[in-house]
Parts: sequence; C-alpha cells; structure tokens
Amino acid sequence: MQLAFDTRPGGEVVTPQGRLTMVSARAFREQVSAHIQANTGSVIVIDLSEVSFIDSSGLGALVACLKTARQAGGDLRLAAPSEQVSMILTMTNLDRVLKPRPTVEESFGD
Repeated sequence: MQLAFDTRPGGEVVTPQGRLTMVSARAFREQVSAHIQANTGSVIVIDLSEVSFIDSSGLGALVACLKTARQAGGDLRLAAPSEQVSMILTMTNLDRVLKPRPTVEESFGD
C-alpha cells in the first residue's frame, strides 16, 4: 500500500492507495501515527477514495490512528470512502465514530 501525504490549510491529508488489509494495516498505522506525532494538534484527513477494500485489520488501524490523533491534541477524519468501505463502516457502526464525509474539503469543515 502506498501513502501520499499532503499539507493543506486546516490540516494534513493522507491518501492511501490499494487495499487496507491485514497485510498493509500495520505499516499504514505506523506511518500515519508517525505523521500525527510530527504534526501534533493537526486535523488529519484520511482520503479513502483510492482504497478499494478494507478488512477488520484496516478498521483497527483507522481506530488506532484516531486514538493517536486525539491523544496528540488533534483529530482524525475520513473522506470519500468507496462503496465497499462505506458498507463496512456502516455494518460495524464505525461510521458513527469515524463519521466519513463525502469530500476532503467537507472533512475540514467541522
């Protein structure tokens, strides 16, 4: 899985590409957590538009990153999830905790 990091007004955008699964979740969590620690107090938006599939390990990595962001005085938000990712978030009720927004721009609006 590849990650792109982009600084924008209001925070940071992380764009993972591919599948967020057991195989890639650990590296994803470590890279995003390191980025959060380097940008304490920032809003981090995970742009899921290029994630084609997520499993329970990927969900766990997102929750771990949310915890890390909040402990660092910031927040983590999700943007533009695919249909599959949205379905998994809804089925697990994580859409209530992570509250995905349709676009990256809307994620910075709160």
